[in-house]
Amino acid sequence: GNMAQDMTEKELLKMELDQLKKEVKNERQMVSKTGKEIKEYIESMAGEDPLLKGVPEDKNPFKEKGGCTIS
Repeated sequence: GNMAQDMTEKELLKMELDQLKKEVKNERQMVSKTGKEIKEYIESMAGEDPLLKGVPEDKNPFKEKGGCTIS
């Protein structure tokens, strides 16, 4: 059975409370500030990003090794 179904409401509330106690310790910052920092980080790393610049054929581990022949 589903774990949550086997738990009493009290146990579920305790779990939620424990989670909130952890989250309240997280340092919070304004999105207007962090968004700008994230954008700058992404732009500074763009030259190294294989999703943006692609992967050279010879370095691609997922490239098909051999072709297939239909005879």
